[in-house]
Amino acid sequence: MGVGIIGTGHYAPDNIVTNKDLEKIVDTTDEWIRTRTGIEERRIAKDDENSSDMAFIAAEIAIADAGISAEEIDLILVATVTPDTPFPSVACMIQDRLGATNAAAMDVGAACAGFMYALITGQQFIEAKAYKKVLIVGVDKLSKITDWTDRNTCVLLGDGAGAAVLSEVSEGKGILSFELGSNGAGGKDLYQDEKGHLIMNGREVFKFAVRQMPESSVNVIEKAGLSKEDVDYLVPHQANIRIMEAARQRLGIAEDKMAKTIQHFGNNSSASIPIALSESIQKGKIKDGDVIVLVGFGGGLTWGAVALRWGK
Repeated sequence: MGVGIIGTGHYAPDNIVTNKDLEKIVDTTDEWIRTRTGIEERRIAKDDENSSDMAFIAAEIAIADAGISAEEIDLILVATVTPDTPFPSVACMIQDRLGATNAAAMDVGAACAGFMYALITGQQFIEAKAYKKVLIVGVDKLSKITDWTDRNTCVLLGDGAGAAVLSEVSEGKGILSFELGSNGAGGKDLYQDEKGHLIMNGREVFKFAVRQMPESSVNVIEKAGLSKEDVDYLVPHQANIRIMEAARQRLGIAEDKMAKTIQHFGNNSSASIPIALSESIQKGKIKDGDVIVLVGFGGGLTWGAVALRWGK
């Protein structure tokens, strides 16, 4: 048996903030944002809408999509850097709300690469026969740590949640290979300061990402014993269209074979990959048997990639 994804779901707040809206509060333009990032709008949560609220909705959808009950979940892993409170964890909060009374629960912190770290952690628990059904959620409310006077970061970020249910799947399906990595020396280029704001050295993070995302994508394909020609679909972290394009071009796949939600949601941190995956499935872009590469990077600096064959 393999370990794979049997259900997905996502949620984004109703409140849409366009580039034109941002023109009114910082020195920027719609054209500048679109041409450099690919972002046209982003979703911003209300003040009283927390990470746990968004995570709960995405999780409910994923559990229903998997065709299981909340009581069947053995473990909940929530990837986030914006929990409602330092503790209890978001995972514990949604365990209660979901009625997942048999589940252990904890949060995982690897910034935008968090979903990848949580996904692989969940896989290990299932392969070790410790658990059978693991709920993975990536959620962030980046708006609460955004400096809305910093035009270099505020134009990039949005709020949202994405979820997946992991379980045993038939042989040949599921996760084929993975890569996780970190470079703590780069932590100074993307961090949260003493005021609680997200700070980024855009130039250095860009240089890191355009190298690491394509490299990790190729690495997991090779680890899986596959070639670039075998890849049917790419789901990259939705940070910047130029970084995403670097990975797509390195793999040599067509534009319509790459998930692209950045124009509507911006950078959702740990939620971006599961949102893009869930939306791609809803739109019928991923089919049974397809080979998919998920790849992302984040503060830490951290990165992660997974090659998987879709299906149960």
